[in-house]
Amino acid sequence: KQEMLQKKSAVLVDGVILNGPIMDSKAGEKFVEEACKIIMEEIVQKADDVTEKVCEWQAPEKLKQILDLEMRDAGECHQKILQLCRDVIKYSVKTNHPRFFNQLYAGMDYYSLVARFITEALNPSVYTYEVSPVFLLVEEAVIKKMIEFIGWEEGDGIFNPGGSVSNMYAMNLARYKFWPEIKEKGLSGLPRLVLFASEECHYSMKKAASFLGIGTENVYFIKTDERGKMIPEELEKQVQRARKEGSAPFLVCATAGTTVLGAFDPLDKIADICENHGLWLHVDASWGGSALISRKHRRLLHGIHRADSVAWNPHKMLLAGIQCCALLVKDNSGLLKNCYSAEAAYLFQQDKFYDVSYDTGDKSIQCSRRPDAFKFWLMWKALGTTGLEERVNRALALARYLVEEIKKREGFQLLLEPEYANVCFWYIPPSLRKMEDGPEFWQKLHQVAPIIKERMMKKGSMMLGYQPHWGKVNFFRQVVISPQVSRGDMDFLLDEIELLAKDL
Repeated sequence: KQEMLQKKSAVLVDGVILNGPIMDSKAGEKFVEEACKIIMEEIVQKADDVTEKVCEWQAPEKLKQILDLEMRDAGECHQKILQLCRDVIKYSVKTNHPRFFNQLYAGMDYYSLVARFITEALNPSVYTYEVSPVFLLVEEAVIKKMIEFIGWEEGDGIFNPGGSVSNMYAMNLARYKFWPEIKEKGLSGLPRLVLFASEECHYSMKKAASFLGIGTENVYFIKTDERGKMIPEELEKQVQRARKEGSAPFLVCATAGTTVLGAFDPLDKIADICENHGLWLHVDASWGGSALISRKHRRLLHGIHRADSVAWNPHKMLLAGIQCCALLVKDNSGLLKNCYSAEAAYLFQQDKFYDVSYDTGDKSIQCSRRPDAFKFWLMWKALGTTGLEERVNRALALARYLVEEIKKREGFQLLLEPEYANVCFWYIPPSLRKMEDGPEFWQKLHQVAPIIKERMMKKGSMMLGYQPHWGKVNFFRQVVISPQVSRGDMDFLLDEIELLAKDL
């Protein structure tokens, strides 16, 4: 009877019935409920269970068959889609597992996770106060607090999709500061621009120089010492060299927490050189910035208050959830907005009924932008600064424990004493321990880490990164982050490497 009534009152446009929604809300709600149950059971409740596998390894062609990736004309039933959800979880890497040590992020923060559930459900875009009132205010509050920890009296900032983007923003902002005409006139009238970064800097500096039209050849890489820190005297030489060549130096990027060795550049000495030569100092603290939260370890970033801009990723050491990355700028005169604004009249109307200074989206090169600050804010509210500080202190204490255990065990050899959470070491199997140090020894040792990595992946017991670096053959890089990690996990890591390599 209901169907007959709908047909009688149907409104057709281009053959499409426009009466009522086409989405079955009840069925949709039921699906969400069941999918959330799977998420709770298979991810959240197993997040700290070391008996679970870190990954269920499958080769790409086999995984394609398992997942049934083909998209068809007709939709599939909810039970099939729920099974797909289970399969996706099963065959994905569990980055929240206590023995996932592979990247510079790991673990699960429950408050951040809930914040992500909320923002995914609300689906906001952070550009104007009218569509995103709560999240714009949250971002303002978080940026203000981060600026305090850097040591600036005032400043500006914006959250970006990754530290690489923050570094690109900073590079472009520095260029605009010295040559504001570039925004309208482009590159043609500029001199040859040169910027400086250490040999250990993140590869995003090269990418940013390419993307912005500066050119990778105009990134002068400064030599580092044996610990991976930029040598200030070498920076001074390269700045003077650039000037003699007739180039225009404009930016120095110092790194606070390098990707591989976890090195912190000497910021005070670098700041002196920048002041003497009138250069913009950007600090890529994407990895190491969270040490600012710790009263014990913030000395690693001594001098950061002298920077003009800072990149800091709370999604790393503090577990705010990918992605959560801020660019913070000392200049509070509107430089960030002046550099990036396009003043779109359909979005940033100046005659709105509220204070339009809260429409901060024009400070971004994006239009749609995720409310990434909310994850960090909710977590910070729940844990307090002392809770965040405890995470940093514990991670570095566990790293120190691992270092001391490595020193005790035969076959393990440190590359260097770490100052942060990166612990770099070789494992030398029994068959190589009496071999004479020379090219053949290092060639054979180079093959050890990839074999151990393959075995741990296929077993699913843990994930640990390795790499060669500046003439040094493949070594393991263990990164301690997750608060779910314990001393037992550090012991397991060393035991498991010995077990996996006993026949090598």
